[in-house]
Amino acid sequence: MSSPAHADVYARVTEAIITMIENGPGTWRMPWHHTGADVTRPTNIVSGNPYRGINTVSLWAAAHASGYTSGVWGTYRQWQGFGAQVRKGEQASLGVLWKELRGRDEQDDDSDDRKRLFARAFSLFNADQVDGYAPEPKAVLPEEERLARAEAFIAALGIETTYGSTSAYYHLAEDRIYMPHFAGFHEAHGFYGTHIHECAHASGAAHRLDRDFSAKWTKDALAMEEATAELTASFLLADLGIAHEPRPDHAAYIASWLQVLKNDNRAIFTAASKAQAAADWMHAQQP
Repeated sequence: MSSPAHADVYARVTEAIITMIENGPGTWRMPWHHTGADVTRPTNIVSGNPYRGINTVSLWAAAHASGYTSGVWGTYRQWQGFGAQVRKGEQASLGVLWKELRGRDEQDDDSDDRKRLFARAFSLFNADQVDGYAPEPKAVLPEEERLARAEAFIAALGIETTYGSTSAYYHLAEDRIYMPHFAGFHEAHGFYGTHIHECAHASGAAHRLDRDFSAKWTKDALAMEEATAELTASFLLADLGIAHEPRPDHAAYIASWLQVLKNDNRAIFTAASKAQAAADWMHAQQP
């Protein structure tokens, strides 16, 4: 049984994401794409709480790479305390724990928008890697109910939307989303996934979360914003039990995403942090 090294968490997580992107040419599937009802956010075995931010992305990537079907994770000791045993020889996956620094010189402004934090690795094991664990059956709402929930979720955000456009986009100056008609999508989940993606862009407006990558990322600001909207949509669609498939424009962004990740191994951490903040904001608007 091996544990992930703690030397460079940023590099290890980023390398895993880059590998997944480069190993899937032609499909444009990212680690955060999922099939909906059968996939949820990675969840801790003890608390029952979903992991957040970069841990969601990292554990999705690990599950995809290793073929794990369960979304339940825990440390070696947590599984023992639960009466289960990690099998000998199983490879640990990387979890990220934020620690606060005392000094002022080693600030990390990217981690969850809080100052003086740094990332520390810890080892997590999936339920598929342990013996003595019997998961409780998961109740799944019928698709019609899940789609209705998505409709209500979007409506509660209060973001003006105009339908009938030839493409989907958020108009910053108008603070308005333009969407094709529902009939223009092959699948219902494609319509809701696209609408939530555009709502993610809208969440960054100055009077909402005031998200702006231009100061730090300059020429890569658009790629960072698109990655953030993608992750936000993936988090929320997992929460709503709706599939998140690659958008038609994904191919155009793949090269830019890869370049940003290769240029800065903290980029995916920033995007995941901003995406988690956007998802939290959207959940907070719900009645």
